[in-house]
Amino acid sequence: MLFLSKSIFMIKLLVSASLILTLFSTVRAQNKISHQAWNSLLAKHVSPYGLVDYEGFKKDEAKLNGYLELLRKNVPNGYWNVNSQKAYWINAYNAFTVKLILEHYPLESIMEIKVDEKDAWHIPFINLDNKLYTLDYIENVMLRGQFNDSRIHFVINCSAVSCPPLKNKAYFPDNLDIELRLSARRFINDKRHNILSENHLQVSQIFQWYEKDFLVEEPTIQQYININTPHIEVSKDASLNYLEYNWKLNKQ
Repeated sequence: MLFLSKSIFMIKLLVSASLILTLFSTVRAQNKISHQAWNSLLAKHVSPYGLVDYEGFKKDEAKLNGYLELLRKNVPNGYWNVNSQKAYWINAYNAFTVKLILEHYPLESIMEIKVDEKDAWHIPFINLDNKLYTLDYIENVMLRGQFNDSRIHFVINCSAVSCPPLKNKAYFPDNLDIELRLSARRFINDKRHNILSENHLQVSQIFQWYEKDFLVEEPTIQQYININTPHIEVSKDASLNYLEYNWKLNKQ
């Protein structure tokens, strides 16, 4: 009887140890994904102003495919921390957008892309862990739906001139919050996208399309703009107009 009790105890101990090792391996899995390959491609083919050398990307498409395969095999799970998940989906959105452009290049605008009567954002071409995603799903479910962070709108790029520029570096978990804050300020204070003064605001249509995301954080668009404009004190009563969106391809 004593031998049986010891045997049961040892079995339980081994099972517990196995579960701990499995959990430890799962937690460590988030460290297996590296965005360095994407970082290198961006540094090589994207200007400091966010203009993209798609022909150069085309020559390096095998390297891009290698990074996309890495994403496919390492989809975030509940053990990943928030910044690791967020960085993954931001980089995935941007990298797969470039891939979609390359598949239809040359073209003058992402708006030209149509597959089975679906536009670029609704084509289920993104294979991650044998599940098909669309760009729309990544943006609105995996990013907006999960994180409630308005700054996401300033780091995902739709390959258009009026989109927030594609950064020539990847996003990494360790400094993600700083990069999101800087990207928001860069976009808001960039005269290519927003024309700002104390009493008059002409801003990107992003603020119109996703108004509710910004109003979760500030009472008005004027106040949201104001907290991101250190050199201008925007009046709470400033007039607000939206600039026409330029869908021309953001190519060099």
